[in-house]
Amino acid sequence: MSLPVLTAVTDAEWESELVAALDSGDHGVTIVRRCVDVADLLAAASTGTARAVVLSADLRRLDREVLSRLQAARVGVVGLVEPGDVAAEHRLRQLGVRHVLPSDAGAAVVAESLVRAGGVADPDEPPDKPPEPELSGPGRVVAVWGPTGAPGRTTVAVAVADEAARLGVPTLLIDADVYGGVVAQVLGILDESPGVAAAARADNQGELDVAALARLARAVNPRFRVLTGLSRADRWPELRPDPVRGVLERARALVALTVVDCGFCVEEDEELSFDTAVPRRNGATLTVLEEADIVVAVGAADPVGIQRLVRALSDLADRLPGIQPRVVVNKLRAGVVPGDPAGEVAGALRRFAAVQRIDTLPYDRAALDRALAGGLTLGEAVPSSPLRQALTRLAAELAGVPAEAGPRRRS
Repeated sequence: MSLPVLTAVTDAEWESELVAALDSGDHGVTIVRRCVDVADLLAAASTGTARAVVLSADLRRLDREVLSRLQAARVGVVGLVEPGDVAAEHRLRQLGVRHVLPSDAGAAVVAESLVRAGGVADPDEPPDKPPEPELSGPGRVVAVWGPTGAPGRTTVAVAVADEAARLGVPTLLIDADVYGGVVAQVLGILDESPGVAAAARADNQGELDVAALARLARAVNPRFRVLTGLSRADRWPELRPDPVRGVLERARALVALTVVDCGFCVEEDEELSFDTAVPRRNGATLTVLEEADIVVAVGAADPVGIQRLVRALSDLADRLPGIQPRVVVNKLRAGVVPGDPAGEVAGALRRFAAVQRIDTLPYDRAALDRALAGGLTLGEAVPSSPLRQALTRLAAELAGVPAEAGPRRRS
């Protein structure tokens, strides 16, 4: 059976010759459409009439999103580059194209790769050239998440990142909240500085490597870097799931610990409401939670906050049943919860959410106000705060180091 194939090649002298050679020879492939641009390619792929496509590296508007849609349509990809164009080959492999050939490889070799990319041959057979190794190194990713209602997700994320850096762990803090990230404001960083949106755009274009991520991340100190969030909530379409996943992969190679401040919502209503590919506002949050090694679920220690936390944990279990979050109860104080606040909160979460272990953080409004007013971390503003000490212990456990490890900056 002949494999139906699409082509999408920018004006190239060799394109016509290649198409003619593929069609005329007995190579097991049939060209069903020659697409003129990305829009034409995606339209043809969505009809289900092709199993593979051969495209050129310089195809205009080719990015990770396009390749994801081709994958969703079950269309394999073979990329062609000009002989010796190392940069173009690197970009295609950064985007996730496994089969990359020089344009003068010949019809037989291209056809063989198309058959493999289209899934006809043994799926365990290696690609034309071993792909570059994944950039995901030993770095650990911690997602800080929680329900709506400002339980203190950003406070915990910023403090954990800062304290881990103080313990000698190279750390990157990423603001991936698509509903209202404020990490830049909390740390007193210029809101318009490049951040996670710039990193996502670079990854989507196949241009993000470890060095590029390091340039985009603002250095707070030698061990603490920050990727600031979206300057406006209406820019959420810039954080698509696949580019966010790529940013996390590069972050693992850049630092030992990556802390991500997530949005609260894990609903997938966009996928339920449309039968076509549409932007998913909560896709970035779900991707971070799926990719994280540890998910920290932050809730507020009051009746409303505990109720929201219980419901949020139930939603998380429904959406991502494989995740066992570490529950942190913030703003613990006497008065709002009768009796022993820590015991009452632990009992409620054990009874209504089957949570057996919680970490509690005391409420220190004065220390938080002082830090926020100066654009400082708790460790810089009020190093003796009980809240800061509790967060130091939490950061040490999440980073996998002793609480006394590493050099500590003078505050």
